[in-house]
Amino acid sequence: MRAALRGLTTRGRSFLAAAAAATLSAFVLGERELLQVAGLLAALPVLAVIAVARTRYRLSCTRAVHPARIQAGMPAAVTLRLENLSRVPTGVLLLEEQLPAALGEPPRFVLDRLASRQSGSVEYPIRVDVRGRYEIGPLTVRLSDPFGLCELTRSFTRTERIIVTPQVAPLAAITLDGDRSGTSSSQPRSTMARGEDSVSTREYRHGDDRRRVHWRSTARTGELMVRREEQPRESTGTVLLDTRFGAHRGSGPASSLEWAVSTAASITCHLLRAGFDLHLVTDAGTDQAITTPTGESVALGLLAEIEASRIQSLGMALDRFHHERDQLLVAIVGLLSPEECSRLAAARTGGTSIAVLIDSTAWASLPAGAKAEADRKYQENIGRLSAAGWRVLPARPGARISSLWTLAGGHGAGPGAAIGPSSGGAGSGYGTTNGHGTTNGYGASHGIGVPDGHGLTNGYGTTNGFGATNGNGGRPGAAG
Repeated sequence: MRAALRGLTTRGRSFLAAAAAATLSAFVLGERELLQVAGLLAALPVLAVIAVARTRYRLSCTRAVHPARIQAGMPAAVTLRLENLSRVPTGVLLLEEQLPAALGEPPRFVLDRLASRQSGSVEYPIRVDVRGRYEIGPLTVRLSDPFGLCELTRSFTRTERIIVTPQVAPLAAITLDGDRSGTSSSQPRSTMARGEDSVSTREYRHGDDRRRVHWRSTARTGELMVRREEQPRESTGTVLLDTRFGAHRGSGPASSLEWAVSTAASITCHLLRAGFDLHLVTDAGTDQAITTPTGESVALGLLAEIEASRIQSLGMALDRFHHERDQLLVAIVGLLSPEECSRLAAARTGGTSIAVLIDSTAWASLPAGAKAEADRKYQENIGRLSAAGWRVLPARPGARISSLWTLAGGHGAGPGAAIGPSSGGAGSGYGTTNGHGTTNGYGASHGIGVPDGHGLTNGYGTTNGFGATNGNGGRPGAAG
């Protein structure tokens, strides 16, 4: 009853105030008829309070989110289904869903009268631009009398957790052969031919199947050892994601960290679909084995909750980066010190090694002098990695991993790659004058393929650049 009294609306309180005023006027003016008016004015809100307080609806609520996996920036829909479990019909129900601020304003609905055992449903859209884990609910139901004098709010306890995954871009199929491609090292390994004693083993890692434990090697080494997969060496790989706060610039969905996470999601999903068994490694200590058929869900769920770490050095991640010789290595890194870049360059084990090198300073506004110094260090890092055999994919604001990924099919950006402005390369682009880079923009003059390239005469199959007249803002290119 007290809750119902506290639920008096402005209209109900006005009725009580009018009743009090009529009572006072009746005594002051000696008009006894005003007491009857006062009694009627007071009775209406009191009866409304009693009626609302005695309401005993039994409602059930279920919630469904479509699609089940929500990608950042994509729309989704939430369906609420209410069923009246009581024997008495309900009145008109006022519903309000509690939502976190990132999902928008709390939606409100009016649901018509529900008879006994009858159900009704409502649907509302959501759109999330920031990846992460969110909680929807609880649903609140407002009960009111027909005159709107009293209103009581009751809440369901059940909530729904949704995961918003990073954006995943489709990537083209490219050749990921190592230096030893075509030799016996790239052929499937057979443990049967060599016998049980000479089986190839490695240390156990979190996520490995316990059925692969090799007990004889475990007893010999004193550490838990597992059999290596009987598959081509390049069907395994490691993806390193640099999440250090100091290695990235910008904030929110447009930051370099969000670009890196989306790139890691795109590459990981692409490799899983190509049949790779992967390990996802971060500087914050993550070392997760990811295999099909559940690999994509595991990877996207993990990347959805990645946050910027306060770790200063990339050293711990580099220690876990190369597990096996000749396996695929993919590093998605931000700002690197010369020492970190040298360690990353040395981590290459002979197989295909791809470095997505993010020019994080391009996400920030720097004075001309500081910008020139940052560009110089960035060029030096490209040179170090390229000299060590890495396929370098330079990334700046506006770059798309679906376009950069095609560079990984060749040798990436070579040493001395020139850096254009943040818009994507006027003047001089990411590549070199004659290799797998460009003279101006993303593809002019010689584009991705020089005479012995990958079947492209200039740029991405256009006369100059990305279908532009002059290499995405640069001077006109020349057909090769």
